[in-house]
Amino acid sequence: MTNLVVEGTRRTMEFRNSIRAASNFVCRNHLPPRLQQQILAYMCLKFRAESLNQQQLMDQLPKSICKSICEHLFLPVVKEVYLFKGISREAQLLLVTKTKPEYIPPKEDVIVQNEAADDVYIVVSGEVEIVYFNGEREEVMGKLGTMDIFGEVSALSDRPQTFTFRTRTLSQLLRLKQATLREVMQSKPDDSALIVRNFLKHQIEVHDMKDLLGESTGAGGCGNIVPCNLLTVAATGNAGFLEDLLKVGMDPDVGDSKGRTALHIAASKGYEGCVQALLMHGCNINIKDAQGNTALWQAIAARHHKVFSNLYHVARVSNPRAAGDLLCLAARRGDVDTLRELLKQGLDVDTEDHDGSTALRVALSEGQADAARFLVMNGASVDKADLDGDGSAPRQTTVPAAELRELVKRREVGHPITIYDSPASTVTHEIGQRALAPGQHLQGPSVREKPQLRSRQAHQSSRHDGGVQNHHRREAEGGHGEGADPERRRGGDRLVGRDPGQ
Repeated sequence: MTNLVVEGTRRTMEFRNSIRAASNFVCRNHLPPRLQQQILAYMCLKFRAESLNQQQLMDQLPKSICKSICEHLFLPVVKEVYLFKGISREAQLLLVTKTKPEYIPPKEDVIVQNEAADDVYIVVSGEVEIVYFNGEREEVMGKLGTMDIFGEVSALSDRPQTFTFRTRTLSQLLRLKQATLREVMQSKPDDSALIVRNFLKHQIEVHDMKDLLGESTGAGGCGNIVPCNLLTVAATGNAGFLEDLLKVGMDPDVGDSKGRTALHIAASKGYEGCVQALLMHGCNINIKDAQGNTALWQAIAARHHKVFSNLYHVARVSNPRAAGDLLCLAARRGDVDTLRELLKQGLDVDTEDHDGSTALRVALSEGQADAARFLVMNGASVDKADLDGDGSAPRQTTVPAAELRELVKRREVGHPITIYDSPASTVTHEIGQRALAPGQHLQGPSVREKPQLRSRQAHQSSRHDGGVQNHHRREAEGGHGEGADPERRRGGDRLVGRDPGQ
């Protein structure tokens, strides 16, 4: 009892010194009264929370008594947590006795987004907010309450936390070390399998992939409740577990009822580690699901650019027309946003698919006017789109030929476009908001109706010679129309304008 009194007196003195230091800080920096009140209120709340924490007292008690206290206070909560439902009582007691109860004041970040957390937390009382930061602002995605758990994703999936977990009110949390959780799982194999199934089921439900539940487990399944196969593991993003399943010989190309493989799922979620593991074990990157989507499409549609880049480098080895297939699929669907993303990744706008069609030709044939206009304005060749194998023009009624010609004359190109000068070499030009005047045509050795830009080096050379030339003829400035002096044109591939210094 004397020790408790002494400890209470020490804490009171420390709190008094903290308040004095805070007051001096406020006065020294001339902070407004509102901030002063907020600082003092927070320090008082933190002191109250610390006074509720009785871990020091429990550390002084024998283990048998501590075990009984934890069993009485926290076992009813732990056994209702989704992750531990159904496991043996012995495993539950092991987990409970290893937890550390803590009181956390409001508005404190317990786990930070993109942090590889070391602990798992169970909410005993209070509320915890799930906060996502998109690079510009924070958004509250949900709330956790009694018997909820967080931090388990990092513990069981070997990946950083996707969200920040912040206390909304004064909260009592049970803190469990990830290493302790793994030790319990290793010592209890049956309980470990059940914990993994509970985790997989919860992740699939969170990611709205309930159709994966109830599939046949096959030879490597872990049970009839949740199939412990590549699909469910890929849905959780656990690259290490996925690698283990692939090493024992599971088929990387097994699909679900919608034709999706593990690669489809990992690509759509942006799980780079899972994608790499599947590629290393020889998965088929060209498999299409029931909707005709490949893993490449899933990655670019979800804007996972790094995953898309890795997949594309592999895909074009086995499928040289992978770029054309993607562009034509986006054009067929009228998906202008995905077309824009594909061009940003450096795909040639005039690449042909397996049928020999370009994206512009497909857009015209399918009546996708917006996609057709977008492609033309981004450098697509109308000549390539107009010519069929038998010389006929594609069926299209939404964009008249006259409008196409007008778009070609004044189109603006805003994305990287690969212009093929010869079969053996390519030049990638970054064209930004450059418009062609009416009646102006640019022709190159192998590509027509695309702006031919000189390289920076050639541009600098021309400036050194005193002959800077523009890519755009402005009739208002030079007064040169169709009857301009033919001597002002030099070469078949360049449009020579008036020197800006004149």
